[in-house]
Amino acid sequence: MHQQSIFDDLSSVSNEYDELVKTMNYHCDRYYNDDEPEISDYEYDQMNLRLKEIEKEHPELVRADSPSRRVGWKAEKGVLVKHDVPMLSLQDVFSKEEVIHFVDSVREELGGDPEFLVETKIDGLSMALRYENGKLTTAVTRGDGITEGEDVTKNAMAIKDVVRSLREPVEYLEIRGEVYMTREAFEAVNKEAEESGTKTFANPRNCAAGTLRQIDSRITKKRDLSLFIFNVQKTTGIEFRTHSEGYEYLKRNGIRVIDLYYKCRTSEEVWDAIQKIGQARGDLAYDIDGAVVKLNNIADREKLGNTIKFPKWAVAYKYPPEEKETKLIDIELGTGRTGRVTPVAVFEPVFLCGTTVSRATLHNQGFIDELGIGIGDTVVVYKSGEIIPKIKCVNKDKRPEGWKPYKIPEYCPVCGHRLVREEDAADLKCINLMCPGTIVNRIVNFVARDSMNIKGFGYEYIRELTRLGYIKDISDIFTLRSKRDELIEKGILGREKNTDKLLSAIDEARENTPVDKVLAGLGIPGVGKATAKSLVRAFPSIDSLIAASPEELESVRDLGKISAEAIRKFFDDEGNRALIERLREEGLNFEAEQTETGSALAGLSICITGTLPTLSRDEASDLIERNGGKAVSSVSKRTSFLLEGEAAGSKSVKARELGIPVISEEDLLKMIGEDK
Repeated sequence: MHQQSIFDDLSSVSNEYDELVKTMNYHCDRYYNDDEPEISDYEYDQMNLRLKEIEKEHPELVRADSPSRRVGWKAEKGVLVKHDVPMLSLQDVFSKEEVIHFVDSVREELGGDPEFLVETKIDGLSMALRYENGKLTTAVTRGDGITEGEDVTKNAMAIKDVVRSLREPVEYLEIRGEVYMTREAFEAVNKEAEESGTKTFANPRNCAAGTLRQIDSRITKKRDLSLFIFNVQKTTGIEFRTHSEGYEYLKRNGIRVIDLYYKCRTSEEVWDAIQKIGQARGDLAYDIDGAVVKLNNIADREKLGNTIKFPKWAVAYKYPPEEKETKLIDIELGTGRTGRVTPVAVFEPVFLCGTTVSRATLHNQGFIDELGIGIGDTVVVYKSGEIIPKIKCVNKDKRPEGWKPYKIPEYCPVCGHRLVREEDAADLKCINLMCPGTIVNRIVNFVARDSMNIKGFGYEYIRELTRLGYIKDISDIFTLRSKRDELIEKGILGREKNTDKLLSAIDEARENTPVDKVLAGLGIPGVGKATAKSLVRAFPSIDSLIAASPEELESVRDLGKISAEAIRKFFDDEGNRALIERLREEGLNFEAEQTETGSALAGLSICITGTLPTLSRDEASDLIERNGGKAVSSVSKRTSFLLEGEAAGSKSVKARELGIPVISEEDLLKMIGEDK
């Protein structure tokens, strides 16, 4: 029994470890390649600590793809450049004891009285700059940190802090720094994105990383990136005895270096400097996520050397998220442009990380239930990634008398329409197509590429036309032709030529858009491009779909019970039915063309990546589905094939790691018998 218990424990740890590796690799890919992390650095650090704990206790479990074996992440975009000097990461520490242990260990190994620098750890994207004979030649990102990174020279030159020519030129100089955004620059970018209806960024680091990888360097310049240099990587023609000497040389040449640092000798001095930087971070114009402790003397650094992943002469102390208690005053509900109803906590203002905050999203009813929150509760608030206020937990010991758990009402706070819940989702949505809270985004969705594809019909036009009352629901789009002269006279869509161009695009969409794309544009919960195609295969007309029972809807491939019920509720709604009739009167296509279908790919799921020789992504997806297959958007163990074109990215790497067969466009055509 005892041996069986040990076996079960090891099996449990092994499963936990495999899940950690999988989860962390996913989040690393989001962080490094997509610049769209889904979790905070603190949450990732906690997973990393557990990963290291397991690997220390069970070295036999360590996998080759473990995040602990990586320095950075393989670059997937642009032109790759070989590193002259590895761009290593830093060992993270999280407590005073760990800091003191590092300092004392270094002092013991070196002997004497070495000097340390303690400086801010900027939360940005690492980049190296190379100068030859005083001229900037190359800028490269960290990439995998060991062998290669991305060439971003053109965009780097659009950053105001990047110096192109040295005042005191040397034969060769490579320096490393952090590209970042000030909070002011970040807020300006997000404000413009909100006004134009485009995607906003979660925090300054994501925005800086995404901007540095832009194809158009004008966007980089417009977004006002900044740069701090924190290390001299390599020199020819000049030598520095200490790190701070290198800083002085760089400053004489107009190069910005880390502007907040302290020179220290003892472990207590180092810890005091870390505390000072922590206290000052709210006054800085940019975000930091820690403090770096590093040896000042270059010879001492070379003596200690590096591990495969970290320098032995430096560590990064990571500050814990700042937390404060406050009282929950109210929970406000808002219906967003997608119809999603979002609860927002309103609490007594608290000062966190340099700003006063009084609101935080509660996401959905599931999150509220998990917290066990109610009006009047004392809640713990913190900032995720130093920018986004979040509620961590409830102090139940301070719960008021007469307390009740909060439940989101069943009706839209804007229009009063009954809310619905999508399949496999915790969010409540308003499906009233005439809801004032959702109308702009419903129209944006309706005219988008995957729906009616009305070219030139941008967010600003939609917002202005709805504001002025020309559009009250999506059917009004097709009445704009009758108001042509008035629109031109008022300049709402620009001059005559621009107005006629947009009206022609609307007419073309009315005549040529197939029924599945019309259906995808209606905003039915859970019905996007792929589901709309499946529905039209089963019900080739809007009328047959309207008449379908929940049981008939459930029989459609990949459509579950909740989605079937949501579709049924949508078409049972009198307002939605009235809108369908208005669209019918406007001449939209409500019946599918009969197309030949095959079964050569029946039961196969195929993911598409890269640029195919002759087929667009949409054409390839349609071809797969017309032959009984399923076009999927991501690679998993259940994927049958990866259809790969040129410039394939991380999906190609993942498919090969999972052993998924990779096929070309030519292979696909052979499989369905269309190669000739």
